Amino acid sequence: MTEIAPHLTEPAAAAQRPPALAIRGLVKRFGTKVAVDAINLDVPAGSFYGLVGPNGAGKTTTLSMATGLLRPDAGQVWVHGVEVWGRPLEAKRLMGLLPDGVRLFDRLTGEQLVTYAGLLRGMDKDTVAGRVADLLATLDLAKDAGTLVVDYSAGMTKKIALAAALIHAPRLLVLDEPFESVDPVSAANIRDILHGYVDSGGTVIVSSHVMDLVQRMCGHVAVIAGGNVLAAGTVEQVRGGLSLEDRFVELVGGRNQGTGLAWLRTS
Repeated sequence: MTEIAPHLTEPAAAAQRPPALAIRGLVKRFGTKVAVDAINLDVPAGSFYGLVGPNGAGKTTTLSMATGLLRPDAGQVWVHGVEVWGRPLEAKRLMGLLPDGVRLFDRLTGEQLVTYAGLLRGMDKDTVAGRVADLLATLDLAKDAGTLVVDYSAGMTKKIALAAALIHAPRLLVLDEPFESVDPVSAANIRDILHGYVDSGGTVIVSSHVMDLVQRMCGHVAVIAGGNVLAAGTVEQVRGGLSLEDRFVELVGGRNQGTGLAWLRTS
């Protein structure tokens, strides 16, 4: 691993503010394949943190273990000092999750789905109703509040899932590919919401393949490949004067330099 920023040996020193997310020695194997190989990572509280890597790098597996969706084979995770697998209910109250590819209750309307998410968190009905209205309006879904989620477009489905993740005002928001299939206007609105959330003290972790988006949006980034963290720190530290995409390719490798496909040339 290229060490950009030193990791603490514990999730937080007593005199320091705990990281929003602290990962130590996280391991996951699927048969003989090691998907996550003893990862260590700290996400500072109040940061906008990008997690980037090629397909199969271990990003989704890492986030699934870090948020209590997938049990690790080894290692520990803390959210604001609360151990995820030791005190799961307490830790999950601090998080809002937008997993990639997880099925929603799509036979509910958009309004019903977000309402259900709020009530499931133990919030009172009046608070839930007010927040649902705010979220649907902000995400440009108010006119589709009564439409079944199964009839939503891919972008609308992503937005309603984000609303469900935000309803309880979590301290940590973990988003796996949140802008996939989202149109540019909606993406800009979502970025504004997330930046406002971070400015008010929240922490966002975004997993994405879009390097330019991460470079423009995030203050911190970690590059993951082969189940390992190759570099982590501020975006400026990690990219080292290059674009984040060029630095990513340099770290991960695998770019084909040959001319190839001579038959494809038209002149």
